[in-house]
This record gives sequence, C-alpha cells and structure tokens, in this order.
Amino acid sequence: MDLIQLYVQEVARRLPEKMREDISLELRSTILDMLPDDFSENEVKQALENLGNPAILASRYRDRPMHLIGPKFYDIYVTMLKLVGSIVAIVTFILFFIGQSAFIFGSDASFLVIASTVLGEAIWMILGVIIQVFFWVSLVFIILERTVGSSDDIPLSPSGKEWTPKDLELIPYIPLKREIKRVEVLFGLFWTILLPILYFNASGIIGIYEQGNSGLEFIVPIFNQETLMSYLTIVIILIVLELFRVAYMAMNRQWTFKLAVSNALIHLVGFVFLIVIATNPNLFHSEFAPYMASLVDKPLDTVIMTINWIKWATVAIIIVTSVIDAYNGFRKAKVKLL
Repeated sequence: MDLIQLYVQEVARRLPEKMREDISLELRSTILDMLPDDFSENEVKQALENLGNPAILASRYRDRPMHLIGPKFYDIYVTMLKLVGSIVAIVTFILFFIGQSAFIFGSDASFLVIASTVLGEAIWMILGVIIQVFFWVSLVFIILERTVGSSDDIPLSPSGKEWTPKDLELIPYIPLKREIKRVEVLFGLFWTILLPILYFNASGIIGIYEQGNSGLEFIVPIFNQETLMSYLTIVIILIVLELFRVAYMAMNRQWTFKLAVSNALIHLVGFVFLIVIATNPNLFHSEFAPYMASLVDKPLDTVIMTINWIKWATVAIIIVTSVIDAYNGFRKAKVKLL
C-alpha cells in the first residue's frame, strides 16, 4: 500500500480542482526528499507524521482558511453535510413524487403543465429541505465545538480521533485522473431516467406546439409511437445496461478497464439501435411532414429531404459524442496507479 500516494490524495481532494495536480506533484516530491533512498514503511509514517494532518496541510494551500466551523471539526462537518444532505434530498424527492402520483397520472392537463408544476414544487421543496439540513447540522457542530473542551485546533479524523498515518490504510486510493465525480454519476442517472420517459411518451411530448387561448397547445407529434414501441425489448435492455453502468460507477468511483469496455459496448449497442431506428421509414408521424410543409410553405419533397438531413446530422453528432466518451473512458482507465 502506497501511504505516500494516499496522503497526497487526502490533501489534494480538499483543494480546488485547478490546484490539485501541481500540489500533488510538489507534495510527493517534498515527501520523497524527506526520506532516504531505501526507505521503510516506518520511515514513511514518521515523515507523514511530521507533515501532520492532511486537512491542516490542505488549509495552508487553499486561498481561504477553514473558518465556517473551525479547524477541529470542519472536515467532519463538511462530510456530514454532504452525506445527510444527499440522503435527505433523495428521500424527499421520492416521497414527493409518490405523494403527487394522483395529480401526475390523474390530471387532464398537458404534459408540459404537469411537468412544470411538479418539478417546480419539487425543486422548491428540496431547496427548503437542504437549507434546513444545513441549519441543523451547522447548529449541532457549533454546539459541539463550544461544549467539547480542547486545547488545540487539530482536525479530527472521521473516526472522531486525531489523525495518524494509520488512518490512510482504511482509504481506497483513487488517482485524480481516474476519479469519477458525483456529478458524473448524477448526470448519467438523470439522462437514464429522462430519455426513457421521453421515448415511451414521444407522441404526447415531442412535437409541434402552438400558442393557444389556454397556453401552449400540442398540435402534431414528430415521431410514430407504434414504431418506437416496436423496439421495446432493445430499449429495455439498453436501460438496464445503463443503470448497471451508473451503479458500477457510483460504487467503484474510478475508471477501470472493465468499466471502459462496458461503457464502449453500451455505446456500440446504442449505435446499432440508433442506425436501425433511423432507417425505419415509419419513424416520423404521418402528419408531421405535411404539417411542416404547409407551415413553411415549401414542397413536401423538400421538407422531407430537410427532415432526413436533420435526422442523420443528429445521428452523426450523437455517434461522435459517444465515441469521444468511450475514448475518454479508456484514456482515464489507463492512468497508472503510482
């Protein structure tokens, strides 16, 4: 186990992303300079002990010090905010949609009205919950800091004890360039949920809208829902594979060769499916092209040609974007574990 690299990681993860790489190289070089050529693990632990707690060292590199709660409890405070905030926000989101299910599935309003109403209320509710979490967690740590006597401001480890090099043995090493950030997982989960919703309800969501007396009115769907549903089995397989990929990313937290291969294979299956469905002559709703021809006052053949050009341009953009994503997965997976 490389305690030096783990120590560098613990310092770097507390720094702004733009500083991490340079500080990591500098810190690793500093530690190696403190050690003899043929150093032992005990000598490494002694050197790291001399450098001190990674949280304190990181605070010296940052542009601003840790002042919100105080150095002793700050690291645990931030960890608790992230953990409690995430759990409470997810649970609130799920319970809110369960409570709104009668309105979502029983309302006669248009999809846009339902979506805007429900999402708007959900966002405000989650923001309110997050503010309450911030207040109560902060209050607990403020009280804790003022009631627990201490003669120093040395930060505590997550175990509640003062940091020692032995704490590094419990931390998995994740190189910065291989790390999978939470936002990547959430972004992947968001699209994995949103795209199937749009796909299974395409004829009622994706189409031409016009301003009417009561707001936007759905006029003509773009896609033929029967054609889309004929590929139901393939779509379900893709959804399941993507959910497994996102779950693996969340658990593993770093790019590996297996993850890069699975990511590339999912993209490959997606390519094939995209091309197959794009070549289906019944993909678009029968009224879509004639309506557009009358709307822009152009010959039907010209409109159909334009629609097909836009369709294949979109397919090309999706494929190029997916190839770049697959390539980045392999590139990150090849980063060596120092």
